[in-house]
Parts: sequence; structure tokens; C-alpha cells
Amino acid sequence: MNRRNGLYLVITGAIFWGIGGTVAHKLFHQYAINVNWLVTTRLLIAGFLLLTVQFFGKDRSQILVVWKNRRTAVQLIIFGLLGMLAVQYTYMASIKHGNAAVATLLQYLAPVMVIIYLILRKQTVLTQRDLLTVSLALVGCFFLLTNGLITQLSVPTPAIVWGVLSGLSVAFYTLYAVPLLKQYDSLVIVGWAMFIGGFALSFIHPPWQMDFTSLTVGAYLYLFFVIIFGTMFAFWFYIESLQSLSPKDTSLLGSLEPLAAVLTTVFWLKEPFGFFQWIGTACILGMILLLALDKKSASKTNQPL
Repeated sequence: MNRRNGLYLVITGAIFWGIGGTVAHKLFHQYAINVNWLVTTRLLIAGFLLLTVQFFGKDRSQILVVWKNRRTAVQLIIFGLLGMLAVQYTYMASIKHGNAAVATLLQYLAPVMVIIYLILRKQTVLTQRDLLTVSLALVGCFFLLTNGLITQLSVPTPAIVWGVLSGLSVAFYTLYAVPLLKQYDSLVIVGWAMFIGGFALSFIHPPWQMDFTSLTVGAYLYLFFVIIFGTMFAFWFYIESLQSLSPKDTSLLGSLEPLAAVLTTVFWLKEPFGFFQWIGTACILGMILLLALDKKSASKTNQPL
């Protein structure tokens, strides 16, 4: 029963993540929601809710204990700014300039970037699986971004730049979070990181600077979904699933996120997707599954977004 519940949680969380990106695309393009405002609001509310879950459900003392060690506090601030905020902002900016499908798939290049980093640092050796993984990622990106035409990009250049930066941010997020997550509950670290990132960005775009009267009921419902389901519940369900599933299982089922993003972008938003882009999507999904089936690699790249 515990395993079954874990499967339901990780599948639901991954689908929420994927659909959340597509809903954000709709908010940007149909309702002209400002990227800075959405990221600020999303991080502040989701971070507060995750810390609230920790307060009522687990060891509430960790919420404040994490700040008593100066070194840990500095690490948490760096993680919140260069990890969490960077991940969320670059991902949303890529969606704004392109679409959720391409943004999500580019973000999932992060495991390859982690592998390359570990090889360069001589913390691991290059294997045949690594070569296959990198090859699938490169071929997938080529078809995804060009649709088979070298002289013409299928998405705007800013979307590609932000998407690659998103992948780099996730790679940093994954590597930098390891020592923090060994000391404290995930909800505490990620909840504070979200709150720190949202607080910092609020100096650039305060969450109250928004013409709320211009939004329709539909826009409010989409905002609710992105913040609550696409952020707070998605992460919470993923974390809870780790209580009964192995990292390999969660990584494997986490590949439903880009699949959900692609399907909802194409069939709900009616975004054009060429034949070679589908081949590129299949290559990147294959890369994700290959990493997920490798238990050693999965443990290195299994941090949620």
C-alpha cells in the first residue's frame, strides 16, 4: 500500500509540474502576466506553504535551527538566490519567450551537465552510458530547436538561451543542495530557498504591484493552479513519494513532467510541433529514462525542481 501511494504521489507531482509550465505559458501570452511578478509571487507563497507543512507535520524546530549555524545560513542564502531563484526565473523566462515544451525539455539537460561537471572534476569516469546519454541530449536538442533545418530555429533565440541557463541552474541546484539536504528536511531547505528567492526578487517587482482588477476569473484560476498545484503540491508530492520509492523509481516517473508539458502544449495550446521536433523530444525523453534506469546516475540527479 505504501508503494502504491508513492507511485500515485510521484506521478501526480510530475504531471502537475509539466502542466504548470503550460498554464504559465498561457498566463504570459494570453493574460500578459509579468514574468518577474509571477516568479516572485509563486516563490513567496509556495515557500510559505511548504514551511507551514513542516511546522504542522514534521520537526518544526528545524525551521529556525537551520539559521543558527552561520555557515549553513550562508549556504542556504546562496542556494536560495543562485539555485532556487535562478531555476525558477530562467525556466519561466524561457516559457515566456518560447513555450513550456521546449523550456521543460531544455531544463532536463541538467543531468547531462552534472555528468560533464563530475567528469571534468575527475569525480567520475566517462562510460559508454555517459556517451550515449550526451549523444541523445545533443541530437534531441538539435532536432527540437531546428526541426531539421539548420538555418532556421523553431523557437526564438531568447527562449533557447533562457532554457540552457535553466538547465545550468538546475545542475547547480542539484549539486549545491546535497550537503544541506543531508542535514535538514527537504521541506525546510526548499521552503526557505523559495522564500529567500521570492523575497529577493520582490525588490525588483513587488508582488503587490499588479493590476488585480484587470484579471478575469479564469486568470485567477490559472494563477492558483501554477502556485498551488504546479509548485507547492508538485514538490510536496515528490518529496513524500521518496518515503516509499527508490530514487530510481522517482527519477523514472519524473520523466512524465516533460511529457506532460509537450502534450499539453501541443494539444491544449495548439502550439505547432514539427516531425523532427517529435524525434528530438523522443531523444531527450530517452536520455531521461536512460539516466533514471541507472541507479547510480539517478542518485546524483534526483533533486526536484
